Amino acid sequence: MSLSPLFIEKSFDDLPGWGDDDPLPAFAAFRRCAFHVPVKPYRSGALGVDFGAFTVAYAEARGASQLTREEARAFFERHFVPMLVRPESGAGLVTGFYEPQVEASPVRTERFVVPLLSRPADLVDVDDANRPDGMDPYLAFARWTADGLAEYFDRGAIERGALEGQGLEIAWLADKVDAFFIHVQGAARLAMTDGRLRRVTYAAKSGQRFTGPGKVLSELGEIPLAQVTMQSIRAWFKAHPQRIDEILWQNRSYIFFREADVEDAALGPIAAAKVPLTPGRSVAVDRLLHTFGTPFYIDAPTLTAFEKRPFRRLMIAQDTGSAITGPARGDLFAGSGDAAGEIAGVVRNAADFYALVPRALAGGAK
Repeated sequence: MSLSPLFIEKSFDDLPGWGDDDPLPAFAAFRRCAFHVPVKPYRSGALGVDFGAFTVAYAEARGASQLTREEARAFFERHFVPMLVRPESGAGLVTGFYEPQVEASPVRTERFVVPLLSRPADLVDVDDANRPDGMDPYLAFARWTADGLAEYFDRGAIERGALEGQGLEIAWLADKVDAFFIHVQGAARLAMTDGRLRRVTYAAKSGQRFTGPGKVLSELGEIPLAQVTMQSIRAWFKAHPQRIDEILWQNRSYIFFREADVEDAALGPIAAAKVPLTPGRSVAVDRLLHTFGTPFYIDAPTLTAFEKRPFRRLMIAQDTGSAITGPARGDLFAGSGDAAGEIAGVVRNAADFYALVPRALAGGAK
């Protein structure tokens, strides 16, 4: 496997701000991958970063628990070569995501009326082997019926009661908009009314295409596209509560959850790479193109939401998402709770992506 021509070899001296970034949090995130991969290796991405080339770096990381900042920087410089990732068109792009924290009830009450649901028994994974003729090839999930597989109930049908009476409710929220943004993020911490702190994370989905409310509101002329943020969308819903269903049901995709532990309150949920996300250091990438565990140095000069200076940080590829497509596209994990949401909700910035490729592969770049 050779590296894609989308990779252009650089030196660490070429990375803007490389010497100013603190690589220790990124090393800690990388080390979590190192302890996971002996259990289940990651799949190599189509751009040619072979998972097997990480073996030496992962082995050293597992044995290095206490590093200084300079030792962590030397670790990455010793094992990797930076490669500028060329976008297929235009510029690279970063957005943000986070783990919401909301109040929730274990039972339905007069106030808590919006459920988060677990995976239904009749939801079936679909691929080319079992997809019925005529079914949308996009659909990765379907509903098992006596007559065979059919498209699953969409958001509108489920929120009108299509799955009631099955005991799928994990918890109940007070606000439909809060629930929707938990669906968008794919995880949440739940501050339960009985004092417990619980976590839900993605289990499956109904399968239809995602349609963002920002796009809908922009096309309706309600919010200018340039002003669409999570905050502006929430403000619009607050001002137009009678139109929430009208807008949200245009996103037919519906997310189902499973419960997960909150083992370390400083870390986020376990994501697609099967390790907890690290605030400000985990990035979601296109998993078809990239290999989980790959370090990325991201240079986004106009992004100042994380700190009051240009965003130039070493990140680790540890998640993915249906909207994260392309070689120079990333979703930055901002953390958990409202403060992280304020950051994630405004991130949409041009960025340069430098993949740190294992040195054994560097000779394969064209």
